[in-house]
Amino acid sequence: MYRSLVYGINNLIPLGDGSKVPCINFDNAATTPPFSSVINKINSFSPYYSSVHRGTGYKSILSSQFYEKARDIVLDFVKGDPEFHTVIFVKNTTEAINKLSYRLMDEIKDSIVLSTYMEHHSNDLPWRYKYNVDYVEVDEHGRLSLDHLEYLLKKYKGKVKLLAVTGASNVTGYLNPIHQIARLAHRYGSKILVDGAQLVPHPVDMKPIDHPEHIDYIAFSAHKMYAPFGTGVLIAPKDTFKNGISDHIGGGTVRLVTPKEVIWDDPPQKEEAGTPNLLGVVALVQSIDTLRKIDMEKVKNYERELTKYTFERIKNIPNIILYDDGDIENKVSIISFNIDGLYHGTVATALSLEGGIAVRNGCFCAQPYIQKLLGVSLKDMEKYKNDESLLYNDYNEINVLLELLNQIGNNTKYYDLKYRNPPFYLK
Repeated sequence: MYRSLVYGINNLIPLGDGSKVPCINFDNAATTPPFSSVINKINSFSPYYSSVHRGTGYKSILSSQFYEKARDIVLDFVKGDPEFHTVIFVKNTTEAINKLSYRLMDEIKDSIVLSTYMEHHSNDLPWRYKYNVDYVEVDEHGRLSLDHLEYLLKKYKGKVKLLAVTGASNVTGYLNPIHQIARLAHRYGSKILVDGAQLVPHPVDMKPIDHPEHIDYIAFSAHKMYAPFGTGVLIAPKDTFKNGISDHIGGGTVRLVTPKEVIWDDPPQKEEAGTPNLLGVVALVQSIDTLRKIDMEKVKNYERELTKYTFERIKNIPNIILYDDGDIENKVSIISFNIDGLYHGTVATALSLEGGIAVRNGCFCAQPYIQKLLGVSLKDMEKYKNDESLLYNDYNEINVLLELLNQIGNNTKYYDLKYRNPPFYLK
């Protein structure tokens, strides 16, 4: 039913033997293709595209009104408070988290920021070089340890002022109990930032600001919710950006400039230097509209059924190694695996060239988490220092994946020799 909503779903791609098949995309955790409705909306809006906040012509006024109205639509999508929150449009989740990391320096520079060992680099690296950072451990299955989180909150005796945590892991798909975590953080005087890149395509509730489980900050990207046109979002309390100077300054951020003085605009305008990505915002708003028209509970149940179906069968593949505890109810539809005896790139290459199957391989921009899952110690990592999936997938596509993985798992030596040197376009 929903498969037809996705643009380019039946595009043919080449296999290694020169034949062509429809692409089977299991790489949705990295980026999603656009909805057809998003493409259509961009095409229909483009004739009216003009400068935002920089003109009195009809098109400019229309563009400016759409852009500002979009903030309300985005905020309502995650149940934020328009009186309390501001919506800042950026390029992606990474820029959103970096922006927040710079702004909070005025407020919490000498405090403690907690990150976790399951974070994407984008919710780890921005905090490392500006703050005193510590990390919440994961358990033997790769799930966040709430006991260790509380231990650290107690250990620092109120000095922890921010907890930066992913809503859903891009590696394992594990969902963190963000509201339970928020309650715990608030109890010890900390605010919470949720990296919502993997989470926001699913229903999210920031909760009322006076609720103990309220989410203080959330960041996410349109390119993971079927609108890959270069827009991200940071939602934060207005007071966070009321004072101070933005990390990016220039046109559109000021009320008055003289040779000796600058009067900055209010947030969010003072945080959005330069001409904004209006068409990216158009795409995001249309994606939200499409997602709202879909029965998201039905989609969630379908995803879980697909994930359960896959997990029950993939665990029987010869030589398969799964990094998953099998708790389908508490994860999004991501399954991470290796095939024993084969380099991960070899498996990914074989899937692409023999089945037209797109998967993500490598460390998923979450190397500390991968090291934990693989049991690789810091000492082991020294030797590497100098070395140079979702809404529209179906059971047939999963069966193609399982059949080919079964073939690879039964013939590891053959595939190691065949795909040790990938073709030029995969290097």
